[in-house]
Amino acid sequence: MHSLFLALLGLSGSALSAQPAAPNPIPAPMRNLTFGQLNFLHTTDTHGWLAGHLREASYAADWGDYISFANHIREKVEAEGHDLLLIDTGDRIEGNGLYDSSEPKGLYTADIFKQQRIDVICSGNHELYQKNSSVDEYLITVPNFKGNYLASNIDITNPHSGERVPLAPRFKKFTTEKQGIRIVAFGFLFDFKQNYNNTVVQLVEDTVKEQWFQDAIRDKEVDLFLVIGHVPAESKEFLAIYKAIRGMHWDTPIQFFGGHHHIRDYIKYDEKAYGMASGRFMETIGFASISGLSTGNKKSPSAAATPSFTRKYIDNNLWSFYHHTGLNETTFLQNMARKFQNDRRGSPRPKPRPHLRLLAQRPVDVARAIPAQRKYIFLARDAGFAGQLSSQHYALTRPGPFTQDSAYILSPFISGFRYAKDVPYSKAKQVLEVLNRQMKILAAMPQSTVSASSFLSPPEQQRIAHDVIVNDDGNGRHHAGKIQLSAPGQIPLSSPRNDDDNDDDDDNKKPILTDIPGYTTKDDAGDDGDDTIHSPINFYRMPNCFSALIPPSASSSPSSSPSWSTSTDVKAHTADPETVDLVYVDFIEPWMDLAFQYVGHAIDIRRDTEVILAGETLTTIIVRWVEENWKCK
Repeated sequence: MHSLFLALLGLSGSALSAQPAAPNPIPAPMRNLTFGQLNFLHTTDTHGWLAGHLREASYAADWGDYISFANHIREKVEAEGHDLLLIDTGDRIEGNGLYDSSEPKGLYTADIFKQQRIDVICSGNHELYQKNSSVDEYLITVPNFKGNYLASNIDITNPHSGERVPLAPRFKKFTTEKQGIRIVAFGFLFDFKQNYNNTVVQLVEDTVKEQWFQDAIRDKEVDLFLVIGHVPAESKEFLAIYKAIRGMHWDTPIQFFGGHHHIRDYIKYDEKAYGMASGRFMETIGFASISGLSTGNKKSPSAAATPSFTRKYIDNNLWSFYHHTGLNETTFLQNMARKFQNDRRGSPRPKPRPHLRLLAQRPVDVARAIPAQRKYIFLARDAGFAGQLSSQHYALTRPGPFTQDSAYILSPFISGFRYAKDVPYSKAKQVLEVLNRQMKILAAMPQSTVSASSFLSPPEQQRIAHDVIVNDDGNGRHHAGKIQLSAPGQIPLSSPRNDDDNDDDDDNKKPILTDIPGYTTKDDAGDDGDDTIHSPINFYRMPNCFSALIPPSASSSPSSSPSWSTSTDVKAHTADPETVDLVYVDFIEPWMDLAFQYVGHAIDIRRDTEVILAGETLTTIIVRWVEENWKCK
């Protein structure tokens, strides 16, 4: 019997730095922030990256640095009589060893995260995948941000009483300290269907019809509606909320903050309503400001017929932080940030695997590789790997030590493997085709348990229609070629400069500004949103899934020894078998169920499939492959 591995894995130390191993920030040309009457700092999809990026100079600032930065910005704007609000829109967990390697998971990150003063915060979908993480959210994170955590459409089963209750308050109304701006705030999650059964996520279009929401938006004493959510900035969910508010308040300003797609994005709904998304993995600190808001006084000189909205995407590094605060290495860091650094250094560090000195000999980033040069790790000897490419959660963009942290960065998920026996080979090939090309149709099927906002491809691909190719004009200048982004979502790349270079012997010497590769975002406000002026980079779209056929000799005795291949389909074998055992990662079982139905293969996926490679996950397989293939001399 042949086996078809549709593993379908979703490819989805410096004195200047908070973390000793972090690279020096790279001086780069900057754009200034435009401060206003009301200002915001926004984080989203941090996924445990509170220690920053230890191999990426552009994103090497840690949570302690962000605490200092926020405090300095608050002092700056409050000295002018203006206000600052901090926003976080969820997916704080899964994707980094600081969260994933502790037992229980998240043992340290909740205490670290709460050191930041966040004014409005909500859940993401990752907090709800597992029972333990949703219970932790209810018992730990919600109390940590009591009064500021909002859950407009999420309920949870109280672990003590067994009663269904809101995860947190549905909304809040508050007045800013300096300006007296009256704000009604909400906190939503997109129409998520894969949550554990101890939580309930209500559809947004149903939530906005509920009486509490209708009462909240009928409040006439409001200067600004603030809608945060783990929701793409351009989405049917935010559009439904926008229309509901506009039905009651045709001209009251609205500010949305979203996430989930892992991109920098800024959406204009109308002249008085804008939405912002601020990237992923602590690469980006979003900044937004509004001027011209009323403050409850009709004669207020600050009110304008049309308020002005601005945005900037701040690269998460100390060079950016120093620039925007006007401070330096000596004056920037505060006691609270030092406390975070000490706490972080006192927590168990992800270490190289025992008894081996491992080296990532090449970058591992499929999105930046020319398609013909891509390689995928196989799951068994002589076995292809039909993987869902979003399971490669992040890339190893630079050579260096491969630690437990690296394994969680590449694949934080705990999914095991299952297989369906004796699937007609023709149907198996159709399943792959459907998963790569018909995701919207699957989500719309009447029996679907997946949402349109769920995906097998990397999140950022949801807003990228084509590959992005950068051309060199021969003079060292780069520009995007004919293939363009349909929307922002470029993937960042670290600077080619050697991070060990240290040219700071002369403190008075002006730094040489480097045009480093990175985000070059174009959104509804133009192409000047990135605070750091970058050179553009290539981006190649990936398929949702890929597959390979395992000959009977290999599949009959599964091995832990992987191999390499460049095949992305099942057409490389000359003799087609009649049937195959179709192997997949159990995380994608809802999609597999729908795909089987779509291609007309009758199967009860819960009854007619079995576990294979018991006890294995993609993470353990990656680690074992690295141990066997990346040993250092």
